[in-house]
Amino acid sequence: MSSVKGISDDVAEFPQDGSSEHEMEEIFEPGVVKNKWKGTAADKRDMFTLGRAQVLRRNFRFLSMVGFGSTLLCTWEIMLAEIVFVLTNGGTAGLFWGYIVCSLGVGLVYASLAEMASMAPTAGGQYHWVSEFAPRKYQKFLSYIVGWLCATGWQAGLVSVAFLVGTIIQGLLVLNYPDYVFERWHGTLLVIAVTAFSIIFNTLLATRLPMVEGVVLLIHMVGLFATIIPLWVLAPRANAHDALLVYVNSGGWSSTGLSAMIGLITPLSSLLGFDCAVHMAEEIHDASDTLPKAIMWSVYLNSFMGFIMAVTICFTLGDVASILGSDTGYPFIQVFYNTTKSYAVTNVLTAIIIITITSSCISEVATSSRQIWSFARDKGLPFSDFLSYVSPGMNIPIRSVMVSFIITVILACINIGSTTALNAIVSLCIVALLTSYFITIACLVSKRLSGEPLPPRRWSLGRYGMFINVGALVFLFPIWFFAFWPGITPFSATTFNWAPVIYGAIVLLAMGYYFIKGRHVYTGPVALTRRDN
Repeated sequence: MSSVKGISDDVAEFPQDGSSEHEMEEIFEPGVVKNKWKGTAADKRDMFTLGRAQVLRRNFRFLSMVGFGSTLLCTWEIMLAEIVFVLTNGGTAGLFWGYIVCSLGVGLVYASLAEMASMAPTAGGQYHWVSEFAPRKYQKFLSYIVGWLCATGWQAGLVSVAFLVGTIIQGLLVLNYPDYVFERWHGTLLVIAVTAFSIIFNTLLATRLPMVEGVVLLIHMVGLFATIIPLWVLAPRANAHDALLVYVNSGGWSSTGLSAMIGLITPLSSLLGFDCAVHMAEEIHDASDTLPKAIMWSVYLNSFMGFIMAVTICFTLGDVASILGSDTGYPFIQVFYNTTKSYAVTNVLTAIIIITITSSCISEVATSSRQIWSFARDKGLPFSDFLSYVSPGMNIPIRSVMVSFIITVILACINIGSTTALNAIVSLCIVALLTSYFITIACLVSKRLSGEPLPPRRWSLGRYGMFINVGALVFLFPIWFFAFWPGITPFSATTFNWAPVIYGAIVLLAMGYYFIKGRHVYTGPVALTRRDN
């Protein structure tokens, strides 16, 4: 590739393929994206290499992307909201040691994804990388299935986060107003309201989104200490032996070890989703360098903050049986009240969590809509021409954003009839994303073993790449396996984990659509790339 003015020395290490600066200018549609949003020369070259047109604004930088990833995951907040699972299976010891294992494991996973993000910084993310790195005969089919899993997984993630916000608000109402009746349709309306609020930030206020992410990152960090200080000062303190070494098997499983593995769903879910930044790749300034660094810094920051909260939970919960039976539906709300003996303080502490998880919903809308848009751009979904539209001037995939909202509203209405059905859809997020990670990293390992050169990248794992990739796969498989298990046994229709059924249905639907139509119209991203190898 001939030299391009403004490319830094580290970018200049990319191989030359004879393409001219004029050819690379063709990826920018005149009048669609203003010059200040087009990114660096490296961004331009990446888009040319990937065969993509620059139609979105590159208005995210390092700090705003760290904020985006950190606040979407809300690690310590989500851990509190979903603490019931690990308290039933594993107890505080399961939380403490399980969190350490999951932190190390997801570190390997996201380091592997971060390197691929530097190779190909595209909103497609996993399905694009599978298309490039899978054995040639499987590239198109595997990337198509991964694209469906990512699109449905992130949509389920949006529903789950909005559902958390809605039901936490209901939990506060139960605490403050004993006569309040916890109606499912109230939760549905709150889910719709939270998602509609998030849509505003992703449309009318889209240009302000990077600034918002930076502000919420500050709330996310300060809120942690505002939450743990009252707990450490006022809560009764458990002894270290009971808190860190005594495992609990309240799920009725045949062994404590099995119970602890099932309980890993709490620490795992609080650390799952750092690939959200990947799907914003075409809106990041100097993406091939900024994106992988932002991913890893989000992992470091959230893992550390989550560990602080995990230790706090282990030592300050109080009587576990009483908080699990709380009428609020959320043990952490009861812990706040038991500790402070104050409705006002409990409301404030819970409001911090509501604010940060609502901001997570804002980021979820951005991520899920970009995943839908990018996959539709490659003709991977029904009505792809409609979904891949980007509004001129606004430079956002407005139709994908609104479709994501409509799907959320429809799924939220399921809660009126059955919370079990909605929970099954929500749990799809975890297994779908875990599958996409496993397939993607497995394809990268296959590429390494084949001896073929990997694409150039500005952020590299170096000689440790293979070990990190294999370590990630070793971590992912058992975690993926136990994500399908129910929380208790014997189980009924209401306590069964229906994720395997929903997951299987999505895979069968994707395969059916692929063989009927998808294989005739879907363009595997590898077909568009311009690489020497």
